[in-house]
Amino acid sequence: MLACDLHVHTSYSRDGESSVEEILRQAAAEGLDAIAITDHDSVEGAKKALTIPSPVLVIPGIEVSTKQGHLLVLGVTEVIPAGLDVVTTVRIAREMNALAILPHPYHVWRHGVARRKKVGMNVVDAVEVFNSRYIVGSANKKAARIAKRLGKPCVGGSDAHNAKFVGFGRTYVDAEKNVPAILDAIRAGRVSYGGRKTPLRTYTRQSINNTWRKIKRITRHIQLR
Repeated sequence: MLACDLHVHTSYSRDGESSVEEILRQAAAEGLDAIAITDHDSVEGAKKALTIPSPVLVIPGIEVSTKQGHLLVLGVTEVIPAGLDVVTTVRIAREMNALAILPHPYHVWRHGVARRKKVGMNVVDAVEVFNSRYIVGSANKKAARIAKRLGKPCVGGSDAHNAKFVGFGRTYVDAEKNVPAILDAIRAGRVSYGGRKTPLRTYTRQSINNTWRKIKRITRHIQLR
């Protein structure tokens, strides 16, 4: 079984705090076999990671901001446009032979698609049912319960925005150590998941910083009008 973290951000995300190099070093230190670099609406971090020698396999990906919320797409090095309906975004991902995963589908304030569009759970290839950035865990439990009812493969990810939390969420995949084999195994449900919680103080600090960034962007937009 391969130990994988399928949801990792680098400094190429606006709220990412660590360089690609730092992410890869931490992934190796954590004993991970593979990580997916999934920056917000950018593949630049993933593309850079692919050029850096590492014992950790890099699965290139992106976290797309769809009309209803976030969607992880793994196996791509091209940007998928933001702002489209999630069903349309999944269709584009499939045309690219990529894997579509619904991350944190029921997390409040985390752009969870399933809180806005019920069909979202039905159209994806897998559902993230363990996200390490939570307070009480009820959203993870609800995602797991509904994903299993729908027969969707259940995966885990750290959603790390800082290198020290890489590996806090994991997916264990029964596959050879290469990207196509891992993605096929996830589709087939040859996976299990686990992990540990990101410290509350870190989650809170990152949430506050994100809120301030949004306020500043809105303020700048108003001033420029």
